[in-house]
Amino acid sequence: MQINKDMLIGQLVTMDELIPAMLMRAGMHCLGCPSAQGESLAEACMVHGIDCDELVAQMNEILATR
Repeated sequence: MQINKDMLIGQLVTMDELIPAMLMRAGMHCLGCPSAQGESLAEACMVHGIDCDELVAQMNEILATR
């Protein structure tokens, strides 16, 4: 499974049980917000001031070991 920055937050949180925790550690504490569910990872990163490419790389690295 590969994550990319165009994926929706709603998709990501259901892909693997580790993803919500990874997003929360990155600073996205509004995962349950209805509007967040329809945001892309890139949009959410922009709103929270997070380097999306770095986050995607970290998430893919962790998920590759599962």
